[in-house]
Amino acid sequence: MSINDNIEDKIKAHTRRRTFHTVGNIADTLSRQCYVVGGYVRDIFLDRPSTDIDFVTLGSGIELAEKVAESLGKDASLAVFRTYGTAQVKLYGLELEFVGARKESYRNDSRNPIVEDGTLDDDQKRRDFTINAMAISLNKDSYGQLLDPFDGIGDLDRRIIRTPLDPDITFSDDPLRMMRAIRFATQLDFEIYPETFKAIERNKNRIGIITKERICDELMKIMKSDIPSRGFILLDKCGLLELIFPELVALQGVETINGRGHKDNFLHTMQVLDNVAQSTKNVWLRWSALLHDIGKPITKRYDEKMGWTFYNHNYVGERMIPRIFKKMKFPLNEKMKYIQKLVGLHMRPIALIEEEVTDSAVRRLLFDAGDDIDDLMMLCEADITSKNQEKVKRLLHNFAIVRQKLIELEEKDRIRNFQPPVTGDEIISTFKLEPSPIVGKIKEAIKNAILDGIIPNEHDAAFKYMYETAERLGVKGA
Repeated sequence: MSINDNIEDKIKAHTRRRTFHTVGNIADTLSRQCYVVGGYVRDIFLDRPSTDIDFVTLGSGIELAEKVAESLGKDASLAVFRTYGTAQVKLYGLELEFVGARKESYRNDSRNPIVEDGTLDDDQKRRDFTINAMAISLNKDSYGQLLDPFDGIGDLDRRIIRTPLDPDITFSDDPLRMMRAIRFATQLDFEIYPETFKAIERNKNRIGIITKERICDELMKIMKSDIPSRGFILLDKCGLLELIFPELVALQGVETINGRGHKDNFLHTMQVLDNVAQSTKNVWLRWSALLHDIGKPITKRYDEKMGWTFYNHNYVGERMIPRIFKKMKFPLNEKMKYIQKLVGLHMRPIALIEEEVTDSAVRRLLFDAGDDIDDLMMLCEADITSKNQEKVKRLLHNFAIVRQKLIELEEKDRIRNFQPPVTGDEIISTFKLEPSPIVGKIKEAIKNAILDGIIPNEHDAAFKYMYETAERLGVKGA
């Protein structure tokens, strides 16, 4: 069904909000034109829920916001940002943003505009895309009227991203809009209008004036989309990916020697990413999928007997992640360590299913992965991208065996996140030792004995094994 078929009904359904009537009535008492604009209007026609509502008025947005907050009483909270000429009112989970209509001009070395008071027409022209340039009047004499000078409704119907004005000017003025175009195309499953996309290609180098924090914010929104690979492939096609994330571009390409080639690791990564995205909304697990093979370009080698190898690419990738996170201005916290762990461990379950699945190996995997074992297994299953369906079926069957082993051994041995039942302090006091490497050796031996199934994960058995180990190491009093 075309979006044009029920425009009026959708507008009426949304403009019944008491909040809209309140804002419109106050604007009328101030003799001000006032409109709902931007993403909220777009989402009305896409049937997408939205709690952020932007209002534009001719005159001071701050004054209108203050009057609205006063009218709504104690249920509303007001925040004023005089530097930017904006104000926000929070009410029952809604965020109402108020700004005066304005026109903008830009310098070549900055995305911060020179702002002047303007008309609604000026304000709509400065918007990034036609689908975000629509407005709905809230004044009594034109309440609910849609103002759509650039055919945003038509572009919603055609499912395209297009700039209201010359795209070269739009993207040169504010290069972040190039990232936003790709993000909206990914989130909404829209196409970018050909001339708009060509303008991104022409202006890609302007992305250099945008802060890493703003770029990463857009990347995070792409990553949260239903099919995140779409965004990264578009970033690659327009040339932005090489500028903002060259480590991903390095995964591209297939090299052949003596008739033996390897798969394109970029396309493989995109498939793994989408496989994970189908199973979870955990954005950091999705980032783990994106980065799981990031060490392959560095470790790629050709061997006459084995062909192409990427030996230890998981460990190399694990070491690359802090540098990537620091460069990208991502948080250097437990989220980064989580991704490091999954990247470093992602070959372990695969190695297990290709060999005999021993209890010892499964215990060690469970110990090293801890609470992230289920996420690791999800990543590894997503990593199966072979076109050979028999191979896929066999590998998934073997992974199911590993999963069952994990459950059984966890119930039996309580290995996940365990600490050896004999502590270092207990070893020191038993043998009257000073803190020293020998204490660590005894404790490590106990841990390995439990993981290898030599002794159960119990204090008495571990205490006895402590004495046996100390005796082997020549500890006095053992």
